[in-house]
Amino acid sequence: MNNSSTYGDFKQMAAGDYTEKQFETDIEYSLCTDGGYVRGNPEQFNRTLALDTETLLTFIKTTQPKEWKKYTSIYGSESEKAFLERFTRETARTGIIRVLRQGINDRGCRFRVIYRKPETAINEESKERYEQNILHCTRQLHYSPANENSLDIVLFVNGIPVVSIELKNQFTGQNAANAIGQYRFDRNSRDPIFEFKQRIIVHFAIDLCNVYMTTRLNGAKTKFIPFNQGSNGAGEVGGAGNPLTYDRYQTSYLWEKVLTKDCLLEILHKYLHIKTETVTDSNGKTEIKETLIFPRYHQLDVVTKLLSDVKENGAGKNYLIQHSAGSGKSNSIAWLAHRLSGLHDSSDEKIFKSTIVVTDRKVLDSQLQDTIYQFDHVQGVVVKIDKNSKQLRDAINSGAGIIITTLQKFPVIFKEIRSENRNFAVIVDEAHSSQTGEAAKKLKTALADTEEILEEYAKAELEEEEKRPDEEDKLVAEIAAQGQHKNLSFFAFTATPKDKTLQMFGVRQPDGTYRAYHIYSMRQAIEEGFILDVLKNYMTYSMYYRIIKNIPDDPELDTAAGIKAIRRYESLHPHNLAQKTAIMVEHFRNRTKNQIGGRAKAMVVTPSRLHAVRYCFEFKRYIKDKGYTDLDVLVAFSGEITDDGTTWTEEKINRTKSGEQIKEKQLPKEFHENFNILIVAEKYQTGFDEPYLHTMFVDKKLSGVKAVQTLSRINRTAEGKESTFVLDFVNSAEDIQKAFQQYYEATILAEETDPNVLYDLKYTLDDFRVYREPEINSFAEIFFADKEEMGRLSATLRPAMDRFAAKSPEDRETFRTTLSRFIRIYGFITQVCRMFDPDLHKFSAYAKFLSTVLPKGEKVTVDLDDKILLQYYRLEKNFAGSIVMDRHDDYSIDPIKGEAGAKKEKKDTLTKLLDRINEKFGTDFTEMDKVLLQIENDIRAEESLVNFAQNNDERVFRPVFEKVFKDIAIQRYEQNDEFFIRMFNDSSFMQYTMDLMRSDIYRKIRTAQV
Repeated sequence: MNNSSTYGDFKQMAAGDYTEKQFETDIEYSLCTDGGYVRGNPEQFNRTLALDTETLLTFIKTTQPKEWKKYTSIYGSESEKAFLERFTRETARTGIIRVLRQGINDRGCRFRVIYRKPETAINEESKERYEQNILHCTRQLHYSPANENSLDIVLFVNGIPVVSIELKNQFTGQNAANAIGQYRFDRNSRDPIFEFKQRIIVHFAIDLCNVYMTTRLNGAKTKFIPFNQGSNGAGEVGGAGNPLTYDRYQTSYLWEKVLTKDCLLEILHKYLHIKTETVTDSNGKTEIKETLIFPRYHQLDVVTKLLSDVKENGAGKNYLIQHSAGSGKSNSIAWLAHRLSGLHDSSDEKIFKSTIVVTDRKVLDSQLQDTIYQFDHVQGVVVKIDKNSKQLRDAINSGAGIIITTLQKFPVIFKEIRSENRNFAVIVDEAHSSQTGEAAKKLKTALADTEEILEEYAKAELEEEEKRPDEEDKLVAEIAAQGQHKNLSFFAFTATPKDKTLQMFGVRQPDGTYRAYHIYSMRQAIEEGFILDVLKNYMTYSMYYRIIKNIPDDPELDTAAGIKAIRRYESLHPHNLAQKTAIMVEHFRNRTKNQIGGRAKAMVVTPSRLHAVRYCFEFKRYIKDKGYTDLDVLVAFSGEITDDGTTWTEEKINRTKSGEQIKEKQLPKEFHENFNILIVAEKYQTGFDEPYLHTMFVDKKLSGVKAVQTLSRINRTAEGKESTFVLDFVNSAEDIQKAFQQYYEATILAEETDPNVLYDLKYTLDDFRVYREPEINSFAEIFFADKEEMGRLSATLRPAMDRFAAKSPEDRETFRTTLSRFIRIYGFITQVCRMFDPDLHKFSAYAKFLSTVLPKGEKVTVDLDDKILLQYYRLEKNFAGSIVMDRHDDYSIDPIKGEAGAKKEKKDTLTKLLDRINEKFGTDFTEMDKVLLQIENDIRAEESLVNFAQNNDERVFRPVFEKVFKDIAIQRYEQNDEFFIRMFNDSSFMQYTMDLMRSDIYRKIRTAQV
């Protein structure tokens, strides 16, 4: 249709006409000239049925005349009425999305109400039917049977309303917030056109600068979210909003890209889905909540750009997608997987045999299954690998569309996968956590088109490689499998890319740096409100203490081990744990507990399993002694830990309110429903999404990715959750700012890792003369043969082991450390580029086995618990407020270096080590800061009390201890009257002090530390 004459007058904007009406006119003009629409007639709209009935019936009769003829033979003159009634009943029962995709059935007649764009151009009839879809742009639609309210613009597909738009214009003193208010307060969600899942799918509130959307009107509770590109454009570094434009509206991308015929129909068929979840309100009542998911702009943009690039370039490229938490990554992966599985090239050939999703998140599997079923309504499109490697092999060989698995399943079967017609798309969830190391290399070997790569390798070696003996075939195949391949496309999603991830999957820039293919930054996610800023309310404490020697000798100790032992002694000291526990519990009760409608929870991050266990019991003791009945704790750690002769596990400690043991898999649910505080040690610091987690108490050193991932446990949004809080006993505000800065906007690898660092390391290793070249060749001849023989392999390694044993301790440690570094860097570099060096590859295999058989250096451990005492201790709050990120385009990280060598061992006397510690953590102490050392020494000198403790449990020991404590405290009264006046005048402080010292003294007596 030629619209130029009809809409020519739209181009002539009256002088000074900056009204909302002109805004409408410009959008209508764009859609009706370039967007594939025609102008709609609002008079044709049936308000009761919420349909343009004339257009819908015209479409049905025109595109499906045979079926309509059959239908009229059944219903006769009532056919049109019967069809409209059936359409309304079907949408009410199954939802508009299913009707749009699957059509409706009535007494053996099946009608399509919309035709999707075919994946290929082979079927001319499908193309013609797609072109027959009728899209209307209708202005000022009066929609309600009850009043004359109107919508600025409604977009129809074949007479069915699918999009509504309310426009506001800053030049008239209004903006998108006013449009949102209109939707919330002036639009009745019970009007037929607004009924959830039955008519309009998405509502847009638009002004000159911003776009917001919602998929469900619910009065004042209606939630609109941003539908903006980002301040520097989609996929680029920046914050919220849209980039400035001077030749069009800042929001014109919506009608020029998203709402055009092709894009809108694609969204209707390949993106929209219903998310179903069970939610619990503040009263404990559960209900099923349904959410209609419409893609956010960055999600639509990344999938569109990836598909376009693959369609143009075919298989063989790697793509890194740096999308922050809150980006909706699971949906992006589901949409991408579905689209890649059906993607065809310009010759209408399918590009990928299978799309493989590699993830450790169980929730992603069920989400993929459910989402993709809604697209195709066919079972079995997604194959979950949850049994064994044979199941995975069979799924790949049978050409399953989408396969979801864990990386660990690949190494077992990489030799067995057939090689014919094998292009694969591999989507990696959280790239850095699963895609480095030997398993990833074997995945590539499993999927690589080895024949083509071998040919390339042979040419590079002047065809000499074709003459290699059979036993070297495996070696060549492994070398050829390294680096990129024409038949493998990797799509790596991560919020926090490391240097290896950037070089392996990132895009090399003209200046030699590497960056992600597409970016949705943490800054943008925070500014758009999809995650909370965990650094906004941050408090740090400084810990000051002085530790003294408790023995006359002054032993010489390994410096590193000695300092570690002193810090461990301090961090596990009962006084330290008790002081911090009191701060955490009281903060939780006074502040955290009242957040999120009384549902807020806290996590305590500890440095070790022993810390977690002791903290757990200290929390329980403090809560019980205070008589608090409104909070309880759980502990989470892996394996077993022994403390004072008792072995603890997570399940042994955790109990329900009724006293039943809580199994490991039950813990997340129990924590969500019945507990307030979770104490963790290297568990639940990543991948744990508890929406009511509001506060984090940190008693562990954090840096880099670990800091971001750990603190991000509390950034999830939830109804009623408006803030977060972090109380940090260990890290400074500057430390945390530095860790987050790297991932706040975009992470850039300054330059690629130089593969030649491998030779530098190899030369260093050669200089030790531990191995010989013939030994490496003998090893390789056996190892790369079809049948590996452990006995013969071991014999080739024995000479090197003997030479290593004859070296000095310093040389052994340097060689061992350098060898390990070579193995790690080789494993990484050979994934990002091909070395074409068979000798180096042979050595890498030899080095890996040699490293495993060399005796490990003795780990120096020092136990100082009976040799030192905590004399002074003070906790001071030193920072409270927001940690502010710098705003710049990127943050560069350095590439991997190949330095060799080991750390030099140092030794110091215990006195010098204590001086160093006390200088760093000490301050000007007063007598009030002293940890009751005088009383402790006096009590431990009471022989009768010592004998009593050694022969009774702590419960019986308590009343005897308290009597002795008070007697000695009276004796010490005159020496420190300020402190003891406070203690005798405050009974709770007296009891707290006795409780604090009792367990520590009892433990020391029982373990003969007197």
